[in-house]
Amino acid sequence: MDKDFYISQINKLRKSKNAIILAHFYQTGDIQDIADFVGDSLALAQEALKSSASIIILAGVKFMAETAKILNTDKKVLIPDIEAGCSLADSCKPEDFKKFIDENPGRKVVTYINTTAEIKAMSDIICTSSNALEIINSFPDDEKLIFAPDRNLGNHIKSQTNRDIIIWDGTCHVHEAFSIEAIIKLKEQYPDAKIIVHPECELPVRMIADFIGSTSALLKFTKENKAKTFIVATEPGIFHKMKQESPDKIFIAAPPKDSTCGCSECNYMKLNTLEKIYFALLNEEPEVVLSNEMITKAATPVLKMLEVSRALNIMKKKK
Repeated sequence: MDKDFYISQINKLRKSKNAIILAHFYQTGDIQDIADFVGDSLALAQEALKSSASIIILAGVKFMAETAKILNTDKKVLIPDIEAGCSLADSCKPEDFKKFIDENPGRKVVTYINTTAEIKAMSDIICTSSNALEIINSFPDDEKLIFAPDRNLGNHIKSQTNRDIIIWDGTCHVHEAFSIEAIIKLKEQYPDAKIIVHPECELPVRMIADFIGSTSALLKFTKENKAKTFIVATEPGIFHKMKQESPDKIFIAAPPKDSTCGCSECNYMKLNTLEKIYFALLNEEPEVVLSNEMITKAATPVLKMLEVSRALNIMKKKK
């Protein structure tokens, strides 16, 4: 069956079932185009919270769908492919993280949203790459902290705040893969290009960046900056929205260390397809199911993040 068939059927089903499709920037262009809302992790969490839909389809990865469920206990939350995991979330196992916390007593626990519900339930507050700096700075200056799981984002925030932070040793397989040597060669080819990178990238890549920011911040930068060419070190799904908002500009994917592996794409994000969205809506599965106890424990730090973000005007107030 062709794409037009799936689009037509998805539109019919979401109307009849009062469903909403939330998609991350790293999804393919056809999924972004059919989504009711496209955004980064913070924006998706906000949109899920205020949704009046009966069914939420989260076209992203599993931790995002879990977050939507945590915020919407009365709604059915679906994910197009239940195998759409996250290498960063996988790098922080609950039993290991519990031990890590116990070995570092007296510290508040800040965890990145790229974690499982179990890890969120152990946390004092959640953050995203959009609000990590503000979340850290919301604590008193002398507060001792744990940050998990991304070591690159954690070290980036630590260098900006000079806080007492112990950092979990986790990484994202996409953002760890960029080659600084290849980026420098690209810069030689395009001397006027701006190098923009996600804070999950390794330190050498961050050091040569003209701008470091979350996915939404990178998008905003390319829209507002006067440069015409950008070398972008993040998952290339964002190029779809960048090209839509700045059709006269050139976006070049930062090369991975292994140019044969396609590492600059998140293989988990790309598991989602229009066909899978159609069948998810049709059959109302795979459904994200969490215990009431887990939801209660995980909701507290997620809601705290949203409250802090709202107070700092990082996100709009719920209408």
